[in-house]
Amino acid sequence: MELTEGVRFDSLGLSPEIMRALEKRGLVTSTPVQAGCIPPMLEWKDVIAKAPTGTGKTFAYGIPIVEHIDPEDETVQAVILAPTRELAIQITEELRNVAAFRPGVRTVCLYGGQPINKQIDILKKKPQIVVATPGRLSDHMKRRTVRVDTAQTVVLDEADRMLDMGFIHDVTRLLDRMNKRRNLGMFSATISREVMDIAWVYQRDAEEITVRADEQNKPDILQYRLEVSYDGKADAIAKILDGGHFDRAMAFCNTKGSTERITKFLQMRGVNAECIHGDIPQKKREQVMDKFRQGELRVFVATDVAARGIDVDDVDVVFNCDIPDENQDYVHRIGRTGRARRHGVAVSLIADYPAKMRIDNIAKCTANVIVPAQMDENGVLSPIAGS
Repeated sequence: MELTEGVRFDSLGLSPEIMRALEKRGLVTSTPVQAGCIPPMLEWKDVIAKAPTGTGKTFAYGIPIVEHIDPEDETVQAVILAPTRELAIQITEELRNVAAFRPGVRTVCLYGGQPINKQIDILKKKPQIVVATPGRLSDHMKRRTVRVDTAQTVVLDEADRMLDMGFIHDVTRLLDRMNKRRNLGMFSATISREVMDIAWVYQRDAEEITVRADEQNKPDILQYRLEVSYDGKADAIAKILDGGHFDRAMAFCNTKGSTERITKFLQMRGVNAECIHGDIPQKKREQVMDKFRQGELRVFVATDVAARGIDVDDVDVVFNCDIPDENQDYVHRIGRTGRARRHGVAVSLIADYPAKMRIDNIAKCTANVIVPAQMDENGVLSPIAGS
């Protein structure tokens, strides 16, 4: 089933508690993926959904999960697996919003990089929903600090990314343990061969939901490529931020060193910027992300580990300080802007010939129009005439 439109939430037969939570968020109409997934998941059907990043997938499975939870039952009733700790934290926050008016529904988030004893203490409070990265959930199961064999609903979020990251054996082992499940939901931006293999083995008569990146759902993102010197990237970002009156930006780098360097140069230019990458302690990473979500940080600099982990609807501009090695990483990076029907801008900084070759290849393979741009002395970008 291919969907391009949402429906009113009050047409889906949701409980008063869930409707109250949605009204609190000012939500009246669902996104297409929510319209396609909520009804079959409420009926305990398996679902495989292909939808672009930023289309509301968390609520698509989160609403049916919270509707199904029995607050009196202290066993684990739902398990959601996510590829990164950032995404797991984001999902947990969204689920708590959905369950805001359902007392007794408890959610725990399990991920690496946080002390395991702290998580064990939370597990003693008998959560019914477990959100986890596969590796950390496997650790808890080996320690027998959590039992997930009672789970009735299992969801794989960003399934393509999870399997690309080498979690396929962890995922299949966990699915084999959760053999009492009544339904399995798989949510993915792309349906890779590995995703299809999991679906073939573990799903039965799954409802297939596809949300095309058509003109209605496709983010409104103006994509530029700007030639700069290798040392001129931070200068260009600082000027463009002011020239375009951009309040909130994300800047992506390929390496930890590049992330640190760009952040330092931006700070030297008076730009409120902070970064995260794999070597930064988890607590600090969460603090930086919280500051960015709350609008206290103008530029969030990151390696791709955070590209799918942060969900902020009003990022004005995305900078590619380095051109990514993978085409899909480009799509996920620029997908941080132009969300929730807003206009967004993406700027790729080209400092050498290999970067130019990569951006040409990305434009060709992803069918994105990336316009060669020039920048005036005030930092205002415009297309190069005749390009």
